[in-house]
Amino acid sequence: MSEKRIRVLVAKPGLDGHDRGAKVIAQALRDAGMEVVYTGLRQTPEQIVSAAVQEDVDVVGMSILSGAHGTLFPEVIRLLREKGAGDILVVGGGIIPEEDIPALKEAGIAEVFGPGTPLEEVVKYIQENVKN
Repeated sequence: MSEKRIRVLVAKPGLDGHDRGAKVIAQALRDAGMEVVYTGLRQTPEQIVSAAVQEDVDVVGMSILSGAHGTLFPEVIRLLREKGAGDILVVGGGIIPEEDIPALKEAGIAEVFGPGTPLEEVVKYIQENVKN
């Protein structure tokens, strides 16, 4: 019997309209054998959490460029915990200042990947950190 495929929700929270990076990540995760659900642009934390619970994902990956990561990422964590889905691995990426990363990790974001992070690094991190 083959082991369960990792299911990943790739989400774009907030108002930014650029999703090329999210699509590149989604394709890399698919190429690595993961099932990927992409929510599309301009998702609220509530929409992201609802999709994550409904799709029974192992990972939520959020990409943001708008600067609202300090509000939106922790809100997703809070809502996941509220829905009893606090065991979902949550990672973030995009344009996030280095000095903001400790607060995001303290809020429950497992890892933050900046621009130029090798795709293999993201894939490996998820493979090694998902609790299957």
